[in-house]
Amino acid sequence: MRERRRLVMFRVGTAAQAIACVVLIASCGADQHGGAARPEESTLERIQREGRVRVGYANEAPYAYLDSTKGKLTGEAPEVLRAVMKTMGVEHVEGVLTEFGALIPGLRAGRFDIIAAGMYITPERCEQILFSNPTYSIGEALIVGWGNPLNLHSYEDIARHETATLGVMAGAVERGYARKLGIPDGRVVVFPEGPSGLEAVQIGRIDAFAGTSLTIHDLLSKAGQTRVERADPFQDPVIGGEPVRGFGAFGFRKEDRDFVDAVNVALGTFLGSPEHMALVEPFGFTERDLPGNVTAEDLCAP
Repeated sequence: MRERRRLVMFRVGTAAQAIACVVLIASCGADQHGGAARPEESTLERIQREGRVRVGYANEAPYAYLDSTKGKLTGEAPEVLRAVMKTMGVEHVEGVLTEFGALIPGLRAGRFDIIAAGMYITPERCEQILFSNPTYSIGEALIVGWGNPLNLHSYEDIARHETATLGVMAGAVERGYARKLGIPDGRVVVFPEGPSGLEAVQIGRIDAFAGTSLTIHDLLSKAGQTRVERADPFQDPVIGGEPVRGFGAFGFRKEDRDFVDAVNVALGTFLGSPEHMALVEPFGFTERDLPGNVTAEDLCAP
């Protein structure tokens, strides 16, 4: 009988606890007036409330990098973003250093709120994330050995050469350019970031390293062009009958459409303004690098 009583008491207690839990959950899910649960706070609402935004970047000058002398995240993308965020009441931009190839996975995993790394808009990337309208448009360049011993002045030159090797940065568009222009995968070497690619050319591990013209300019200016130089002249890749130019923009999670729209409104009045041009001029950007009327929708179309 004692065992039976204990069992009954246990069952009653468990049922009471279950009822109490249901009541608690129901009361927590309703507001004070008995209505439905409030919708979850969006990324835009949260960063405006907190006054800060977390930025994923890949330490690639002049697009986004840490200025070690000042301990500050800077570059074209972070500085433009700061100006835009201020119009939304967000004063603090916090950087999260990430390898370029891990930026999209990191954004989608919630490690940061936005990608501000000079990332090009491509249809493939548009399948994974949203983009703002572009903030700039720019061409390509190559780093080669001193004197350009293999006479490489384009992606096509590398493809035609039997042994020429090309270095590219992980996750960057240059990998796709190489494939589309017929450079075999076995002659392409992938590096986590630009400086390691430049060093590979210096020591003769690869014959050329590809990047945007501003990336190549910045790498060479810091290296003092030791044993390397910029391929001059250089012909931008031609794919589908059109010269390729990259359009860089901010990246967002798919669910953050309101955030994208707010940024696009701010960019619409800021890009090309005297304030904007003065802000990006130290990083090598000029009016010729403005994106014009090209939109993310245009560039996301397959």
